[in-house]
Formats: sequence, structure tokens, C-alpha cells
Amino acid sequence: MPLPLRPIINKIPTAARVPHRSVLSLSGSQASEFLNGIASTSVHASPRPLYSAFLHAQGRVLYDIFVYTRTNQTGQQGYLIDYDSRPSEAPPLLDLLKRYILRSRVKVRDVSDEYDIWAVWGPSTEEKIERHWKWAEHSGVAEPVWNSADEWPWGSKDEEINDRRAPGMGKRVLVRKGDVPAEVSSHDISSSDAYTLHRIVHGVPEGLTDMPAMQAFPMDSNLDFMGGLDFRKGCYVGQELTVRTYHTGVIRKRILPVTIYPPDSPPQQIVRPSLGIPSLFAGLDIRGMPVQSMDQDKVPLRPRGTGKLLTSINGLGLALLRLEQVQAAEQGRLSFTLEAEVDGTRTNWGVSHWQPDWWPRKEV
Repeated sequence: MPLPLRPIINKIPTAARVPHRSVLSLSGSQASEFLNGIASTSVHASPRPLYSAFLHAQGRVLYDIFVYTRTNQTGQQGYLIDYDSRPSEAPPLLDLLKRYILRSRVKVRDVSDEYDIWAVWGPSTEEKIERHWKWAEHSGVAEPVWNSADEWPWGSKDEEINDRRAPGMGKRVLVRKGDVPAEVSSHDISSSDAYTLHRIVHGVPEGLTDMPAMQAFPMDSNLDFMGGLDFRKGCYVGQELTVRTYHTGVIRKRILPVTIYPPDSPPQQIVRPSLGIPSLFAGLDIRGMPVQSMDQDKVPLRPRGTGKLLTSINGLGLALLRLEQVQAAEQGRLSFTLEAEVDGTRTNWGVSHWQPDWWPRKEV
């Protein structure tokens, strides 16, 4: 059996800038109705913060988004949308939203020059809200059901959202450009890489590196586990394939956290970043290699397809893996490996995955 991996979680109260994100303002008397028609989760008539996504008509991810509320000087409420603005195969989000507006009484504009996005986490920012899981009957899809009926899980404050994608993620706050969050008086200020490592060890994909636009499927990207999909709301862009997969489809891939190590140096029991391991490029193939069995009667394993390395920093990363290969690796019948060029030399690296402890476990 492979060595069980246990990630080390940073418990120190920390604040860090979130990289690669921009902000759009969405306002107008029909803003909630407009957003509800295109987002992958339900948007209430009374503005509330939420986590969601915009999908392509064929059900693939365009953008994962955080939606904050904002109240202007006249008391009118609107939204601020936090998204990954790096160039991709998807149309720029501002252009995409303008295309959908038509005659809706909605205004959208880029306000990225007004805001910075920060993540804040640690014991002082944790508010525990229990959730259980609703499973699809015929597939491996699950979505969180919040146990607290009185409290909105994503919070209620303007320009702030509780990050409920996974326990321990803390919260995200919008601050005026060049300012810092109020929490820095009691938190350590760290780098954007610290935030990236924070979400890696919690098994939380984010942005275009982890969910390539026009390529990633919502459930492969764990949007269902993280509360970014609503399978019972009315029509929205990309709904048909998403709901069909929920009811009848089979999930063949998932994004999982991984540790990367030299083949002659197997992973330690406690997973932590290593400065001796370079940050590798996203998109590298991860291959499943059969482990020779002493049992001559066993049929040799012939792994199909490959996985993909996504975000990685100093030996920790996220990877899109085939679930049949994940199961074989957990049975000790397969090991993962990738080939990468480092300092002009092509090197084979070992890869081990772990399943986040907050993931839903289906009762047998």
C-alpha cells in the first residue's frame, strides 16, 4: 500500500494578496435577475455574496467567480465580480457580460483599478458552519447542503465573502487599491505564493491554470464539492450538460492535491513544500505506471490516458487525474510519474496524490 499522505496546514493567522484576479462592477435594477440567468448557482433577488461560475453553452468552465455585494452612496445595492483576467480561449468577461445584457437594466464596468483582492485565514477568521452532502443517484456528483438555515454560508457583509469552498480557507476581502485589510493588525502579511500553497493543501482549484477556459468540466474541477453549482435552479448557460451529468453521467476525472518528488526519494508522511523541488509548468502529462505484482495470476494493469499537472509550487500541486488510476494507486497497483525539463535536463519525477479530508465520502 502507498504511504498515506498528511498535509501540513498553516494555522498562523495570515493575510495575502490573491494573484491574477480582476474586478467587475455589476449594477442596475435587474442586476440580480441578470446574474441569475447566467451564473451556475442561484442568485437571490436580495443581493448576497456567493461563489459561482460562468459556463460555456457546451457546459465547460469559462470563469470561476466570487460575487461580492456593494452598496453605493445612494443606498442602491449591486455586485462586484472577482475573476481570473489572464488571457485565455474564453472571451474577455466584460465583453461576454455586455453581450448578454441586451435590454436588461444593468450596467457593467471594469473597476480593477479601484480594488485589490486579499485572502485572510487562520483560527481568528474561522466560523464553522456544518454541511452534509447531497449525492446524485447515478453518478459521483455531490453538493453541500448547509445545516444552518438562518445563516447564509458565504456571509452578509459588503465587499467580503466567507470562503466556504473548503473548511479552513478563511475569507476574501476587497480593499481599496494600495490599502491592506483591517485584519493585518492581528495577522502576518505573506506573499501570493503563500495563498496558492494554502489552497493547494486544502485541495482547492482556482482560476485559469486549474480550470482552463473552454476545456475544464465543472465536476472534474470539483465545482460541485465546493458549492459552485446548483442543480435545481432554472435555466442558465451551460445547464443542460451539467444537469445531465448530475443525474446520469459518470465522473471519470477529478482535481486532487499532489506531492512531487524525485523517484529515488519517496514522499514523507507529512506533506510540506520543498525549496529543492522546482515549480513545474502546468500542463505536463502525469502517467500511471503499473506496479509489478508478485501474484502471477493477476492480470497486468494497462492504464488508459494521462493526467495533467496544474498549479504547482515547490513540490506541492494540483493535478487532474483519472479516478480509475487514483483507485489503482490507492490499491498499490499503480504509481504516478511525470517528465519535466529542469535546468536543461529532462528528469522523471514521482507524483503521489491525497484526497482532502473535507471531501464527501459516500456511505456504502
